[in-house]
Amino acid sequence: MSGRGIIALLATALLASAPAASAPQQSPPPFPERATAFAARPAIAVGTAWYPEQWPEARWDVDLAMMKATGFNTVRIGEFAWSRMEPEDGRFDFAWLDRAIAAAERHGMMVVLGTPTAAPPAWLTQKYPDVLRVDENGTRAGHGARRQFSFASKRYRDFSRRIATEMAKRYGHNPAVVGWQIDNEIGPPSFDDEALVAWHAFLKARYGSIAVLNKRWATQYWSQYYNDFGQVPLHATGQQNPALLLDFKHFATATWIDYVQNQVQAIRPLIDPRMFVTTNTMFWNAGFDHFAMHRGLDIAAWDNYIPDGRPDWVANGANHDLVRGYKQRNFWLMETQPGRVDWVPVNRALDPGQVREMAWQAVAHGADAILYWQWRPAANGKETYHGAILGQDGEPNPIQPEIAKTANELAKATPLLADTVPAARIAMIFSYDSRWAIDLQRHHRDFDPVKAFTDFYRPLRVQSQGVAIVPAEADLSRYPLVVAPNLNVVTEDQAKALDRYVRAGGHLVLGPRSGMKDDTDALWPQRQPGPLADLLGARVEQFYALDQDVGITGSVAGKARIWAEALTPTAGDVRTLATYRDAGGWLDGKPAIVTRSVGRGSITYIGAWLDTATMAKLAANLLADAKVVPIVAGADPDLEIAKRAGAGKRLLIVINHGNVAHPVALPAGASPVGGDWAGGQIAAHGVALFEIARGGK
Repeated sequence: MSGRGIIALLATALLASAPAASAPQQSPPPFPERATAFAARPAIAVGTAWYPEQWPEARWDVDLAMMKATGFNTVRIGEFAWSRMEPEDGRFDFAWLDRAIAAAERHGMMVVLGTPTAAPPAWLTQKYPDVLRVDENGTRAGHGARRQFSFASKRYRDFSRRIATEMAKRYGHNPAVVGWQIDNEIGPPSFDDEALVAWHAFLKARYGSIAVLNKRWATQYWSQYYNDFGQVPLHATGQQNPALLLDFKHFATATWIDYVQNQVQAIRPLIDPRMFVTTNTMFWNAGFDHFAMHRGLDIAAWDNYIPDGRPDWVANGANHDLVRGYKQRNFWLMETQPGRVDWVPVNRALDPGQVREMAWQAVAHGADAILYWQWRPAANGKETYHGAILGQDGEPNPIQPEIAKTANELAKATPLLADTVPAARIAMIFSYDSRWAIDLQRHHRDFDPVKAFTDFYRPLRVQSQGVAIVPAEADLSRYPLVVAPNLNVVTEDQAKALDRYVRAGGHLVLGPRSGMKDDTDALWPQRQPGPLADLLGARVEQFYALDQDVGITGSVAGKARIWAEALTPTAGDVRTLATYRDAGGWLDGKPAIVTRSVGRGSITYIGAWLDTATMAKLAANLLADAKVVPIVAGADPDLEIAKRAGAGKRLLIVINHGNVAHPVALPAGASPVGGDWAGGQIAAHGVALFEIARGGK
């Protein structure tokens, strides 16, 4: 790798202990604060991915006019067009893109430009096959798909930087362009020779000496002791030391940050500072730490798809909240499906009304853009069966009227939505290290860390009607209740911050498997919750994987499933809230949930994966203790309630995800401003908006 690449990797090496290290020094101020000069542009972007390179120019104005008639104001272009932009090495052709952007501007469209590096041209991979990705088995990728490049390749980065630079020179001050998307859905790692060199450099930067690595990885186990960094193999899976596998995730994070920043740092000096720079991520993607990635980007953006066509609105909302948490500010939905996808065994379409529901849900959770993928299917290619707004004949598909209705509703609501953010009084901590560590050693095949997280999120979101998802190092002081469902990996600094939060008056709730590991995936010398054990005044005596349910009784009664931990108080002021009923078993009579008041706050430890009904009861108790009340009392579980507030405005969004109408008891000061509100009810699969006047709830 180049010296620049190695330096960037070293700068991001200690992600857990120095989170800010990955941010480029020349980063501009955050995008929302820089965007005031774009105030005349729509605050809510609605549009589609458009691929003008795939269609005759005679069709462009027809398509753009149809987009405008659909209610769109934004197109995203360029992301896979490298071979059209640079048909031969060093010969650039942007004339067609000039005309496409000009046509979009004529039709009143904002433009998001994608750098095309997810799909390298054939001349590049043929001439330089060393840029191609190598899988863990040593097989090199071939041309013809996408994302077939090595994320560690210096040569590929040089070509990527060159095309990004040429684009920025040409369009960096184009009045139609509002933002830049780096690459597309990054994620697959590589195990080529350059990646191996970078891996060893990463480890040296992280640990300083091989002796420190050996100690922290406990390499005397299975005679894994290393004499130098060059002996450490590069692996992501298999019978490897869990420390190595967790550090591979840290390495992948550092490498992908460096890959993205290679283009970001080429673009930024050449563009209007009011333009945003981002990348688009995927559903619960585990390839890298997304919090770390976004420290050097202006906004977060993601691609929201419902593969089976049957949305679980609560779980989907959790991913929106996670994406908003990357920057703790509003995000863009860069891709979403107009009906169906084409990459699962049964590609069922969303039901009538659900495309609209999903769009409004994204907005309710903080999306400032809804962009559909895609406008029209290509005549051939891998994704010809994917949902699109138009058919192959260029005429609207049945979903188009629903999308047009949604787009026009969002346009009407823009004055209310502008400069507002979702309201939440609860924070949930999501830790990529913890997710990875549990996945590496589940101990129970069904202990899916994402499912465990969403099982906590579900009743808290439904009952409180607003949850923020944040990293472990976030400022928690604004939240009366903070829940860390499975904070398996905890550093000393994180533990100290959580201790301060509790003593200052916060209510901290830890779930099972918390505080077991440090940031090298090594067991803390003290039992769970590790460095938080003194604060809790209790410890985990032993943990058990369950093959059948175990009863729980106390302030909440029900069942534990999958996982249970027997707790032992070590301080006299610890209160036991629930115990196990496990006649003849290890858990019988042992504390399952304990709590302790410390300073002006409290800490609670839940040692079991609770069944749905029991978790709902416990959530109600936790919310009551923290004095968190719902925005709309008595709402049916089918109803998603959300509030966006800011700039002196408060907007209530109510979405009925059910098949029948439901009543809504409006809070004081709320008046309807649009949607499916009639006779005090929200129609089935309906959406309604309410403005809350000053002085209202």
